[in-house]
Amino acid sequence: MRTAYDRLTRRAEFQRVTRARRSAAAPGLVLQVFQRPGDECAAARVGLTASRKVGNAVQRNRARRRLRAVAQATIPRHAKPGHDYVMIARQGTADRPYSALVEDLESALKRLNVWRIEE
Repeated sequence: MRTAYDRLTRRAEFQRVTRARRSAAAPGLVLQVFQRPGDECAAARVGLTASRKVGNAVQRNRARRRLRAVAQATIPRHAKPGHDYVMIARQGTADRPYSALVEDLESALKRLNVWRIEE
């Protein structure tokens, strides 16, 4: 399946976003952001993660699938390009209503000043 954003795949990319120390927590997820220098027009890149705190493998996979669906619906339209985004699942991610997860991501984007209006 093709997405409108690129993916973060290497551990070093995830760590660079974490070291930037720009994050916003919401009940359904934690969003971390890193602005890539010199890449203001490049596509947004997204990484998803769920630790063992979320639950067993089935719950972690479900949480990641839900975060992926929320990212595909929101990131291409409302996230500023040229940034790396890491979405971290929380314990309630797997059971939280989809609309609430979308609102969580939107509010996190706004709090981190990376929200943009759909063009």
